[in-house]
Amino acid sequence: MSTMSAPGVPVEPAVGEDDLVVVRDLYKYFPIHAGVLSRHVGDVKAVDGIDFSIKRGETLGLVGESGSGKTTAGRVVLRLLPATKGEVFFEGRNILELGREEIRKLRKEMQIIFQDPYASLNPRMTVGDIIGEPLAIHHLARGKEAETRVQELLRLVGLQPYHANRYPHEFSGGQRQRVGIARALAVNPKFIVADEPVSALDVSIQAQVVNLLQDLQEQLGLTYLFIAHDLSVVRHISDRVAVMYVGKIMEIADRDDLYKNPLHPYTIALLSAIPIPDPKVEQRRRRIILTGDIPSPVNPPSGCRFHTRCPVAFDRCKVEIPAMLTYGPSHQAACHWVEEHDGEAPDLTKGRVEAVVEPKTPS
Repeated sequence: MSTMSAPGVPVEPAVGEDDLVVVRDLYKYFPIHAGVLSRHVGDVKAVDGIDFSIKRGETLGLVGESGSGKTTAGRVVLRLLPATKGEVFFEGRNILELGREEIRKLRKEMQIIFQDPYASLNPRMTVGDIIGEPLAIHHLARGKEAETRVQELLRLVGLQPYHANRYPHEFSGGQRQRVGIARALAVNPKFIVADEPVSALDVSIQAQVVNLLQDLQEQLGLTYLFIAHDLSVVRHISDRVAVMYVGKIMEIADRDDLYKNPLHPYTIALLSAIPIPDPKVEQRRRRIILTGDIPSPVNPPSGCRFHTRCPVAFDRCKVEIPAMLTYGPSHQAACHWVEEHDGEAPDLTKGRVEAVVEPKTPS
């Protein structure tokens, strides 16, 4: 994504030499049909016009509440789901325009690690067959060569070669997720979508899997889109973080900048929910409690999606969709309040206020 130094300047995503993945104005609607004639009566607006880019070797964290559209976005980027509208560039090619055979060849470059290691592995196949299946599908190795490759992959993810003869039910959750990672690595991909890969695991195992993903990234030069709702995990693994809410990206920035200087009210509220290990600091700080529930993507709010729960929303927020503007070298936010206050973050610790913002007069 291009960056500009002047505050309040619209962001135009461009395909740069270092960009592996660039997403432009991406939409994914799921139609709703009802009645005897199965008439089209509405849409679930899961992804509603998002833009982002991921550089080679980078990890972009995509965070948000359940139902915000994170997983759908990841699957559309991989073309596991068809897009309603938009562009997804991978190494400069718009993959949404590719035919079935071209996409099949591209599968070697793009893989996914699924959320649930219990559901994503075939219980009737041995671990060796599960990991070796992509090698056979893409005609990369067979017979003894495939067995050797499977054993290499098992070692790479911290398992033993003899585990190839076992079935998924013989493994713990963390071990099953390692099998899923090995399967994704079998075809030597460049880009991996990690769809909440640790959310179904015990806390004690989560750090091991995250550290494994980081080690693999360094060894193999991988690029990740890391989808999660746990902000502490995202902070550990991500280079940049994008915050998503009801199909829209609210804010995107370098990891350290986002956690130290969040601009969007939604991001501020999310970060306030992260526990702090120091009891004294935790006791002093005031947690921000948002009122209401996350809106339905079937009938999202007008204007800013967050205005129904935002403590500093004003009239403009209810009618005008905020543009994604830049407020630093690599920090963008889509918020009218931040725009009107020249990039200043609102103070949400005082509870809900009726913010009255006078429109700026042209200079």
